[in-house]
Amino acid sequence: MIEVIVNHPSYEYDIHSLIQAFFPGQRVLVRVQERFTEETSVRMSVFFSDESVTVELTEDGARKGGGSCPIDPADRMETKNQFKRLIYGILSEYTERTLPWGTLTGIRPTKLAMQMLEQGRSNVEIAAHMRDTWLVSREKASLSVMIANRERYILRNIDYEDGYSLYVGIPFCPSICLYCSFSSYPLAKWKEQVDAYLDALFKELDYLSGRFRHKKLNTVYIGGGTPTTLEPRQLDRLLTKIQSSFDMEHLQEFTVEAGRPDSITREKLQVLLDHGISRISINPQTMNERTLEIIGRLHTVQQIRETYGMAREMGFSDINMDLIVGLPGEVYEDVEHTMDEIAALAPDSVTVHSLAVKRAARLKLFRDQYEEMGMENSARIMDMTALRCAEMGLSPYYLYRQKNMAGNFENVGYAKVDKAGIYNILIMEEKQTILAAGAGAATKYVYPGGAKIERVENVKEVGQYIERIDEMIDRKEQFFTRVLSA
Repeated sequence: MIEVIVNHPSYEYDIHSLIQAFFPGQRVLVRVQERFTEETSVRMSVFFSDESVTVELTEDGARKGGGSCPIDPADRMETKNQFKRLIYGILSEYTERTLPWGTLTGIRPTKLAMQMLEQGRSNVEIAAHMRDTWLVSREKASLSVMIANRERYILRNIDYEDGYSLYVGIPFCPSICLYCSFSSYPLAKWKEQVDAYLDALFKELDYLSGRFRHKKLNTVYIGGGTPTTLEPRQLDRLLTKIQSSFDMEHLQEFTVEAGRPDSITREKLQVLLDHGISRISINPQTMNERTLEIIGRLHTVQQIRETYGMAREMGFSDINMDLIVGLPGEVYEDVEHTMDEIAALAPDSVTVHSLAVKRAARLKLFRDQYEEMGMENSARIMDMTALRCAEMGLSPYYLYRQKNMAGNFENVGYAKVDKAGIYNILIMEEKQTILAAGAGAATKYVYPGGAKIERVENVKEVGQYIERIDEMIDRKEQFFTRVLSA
């Protein structure tokens, strides 16, 4: 464990996130107090005065680094940048390593680049600003600027002010993956409640369609969980409800995350086609049989190939595949094998995720057990996945980060020229209101001009969602009554 004491009560999160990035897997304890109280080998003190901040790092009582820098308490953002650069320099020297994203610990680096583009700054200026202000590597700064430009082009016809997007959550899965922290539930346990869940969901959809009937629906995303755990008749019910309740005149994209190959059948895919939906995800995460078993997937690599081939043969023209780098036991050669297999299938888009070990996942609870297998990610692996995507004709179009990511890297979506996912960009860049329905779904309201963003969330547990659906709707009504009159 690493203990940090600080005398200012406003910056604990920023300090914790940066130190944790240098010491993945270790517990970092940041507290506002005057003296150390834990029996720890590595300690850091961060003390603010009216004009400066002083940092000192010790190991077993011996000083290992430190320094101070001037600050302006009236400028919170610049103060934060100053002390984070100071801490970064001390830890970089101590650990003899750098971080690809420098002092950035937020999840949306491209949002920063996008904001500067909209201010009229050049690509060169933005990249230099990212390197100088947040110590981002040259490669990641360039990647951020490139993606921000592509995002801006893709969103050129999206109506931020008068438009909105819709997320519909289906929280059931064939099994719960080792790394999963979403509001997902095993279908076997909830099979008899699925229709009751849909009944509650339809009430929420009726409310949302009425409340936003004067706005333009731009994108729809059905996620989860695994939406294709629904039976064909249930999937037909859901799609019929959405398409009959919402005005589709301004719709630019409709995505169904089919996800798990063991949930997909020809009948279900035909239902999607019958409703005019050709954009789906088939997400293997890995093409290594042993890893699929470790992470709790109930399908084989051959099932992935067969399901993908069936979808293509039936006429699906826009298929995404998700992969995860850093899974237990996988090394460079395993990821390279996955990329070989994916290249042979030739999807229209690929999202490469760096594994993030989250608090709610089983992987977090039994981390020691799986770390013995090795959980590897590196610049070499990420560079290889980028190169292989480029060879498939896929270019990066969106990017985001999460806490506790393997190797402190990022998630990147790659797509063919006309196959980028609009909803994926909107959820990351936070430029448009996204209404969300279902258990665990969080509506994100974006004020005009992007001045502010507020969220309203549904309960996560399926039974509670069904029982309390009227309360969820009332919660949204109170929320919209307040924000729309602001």
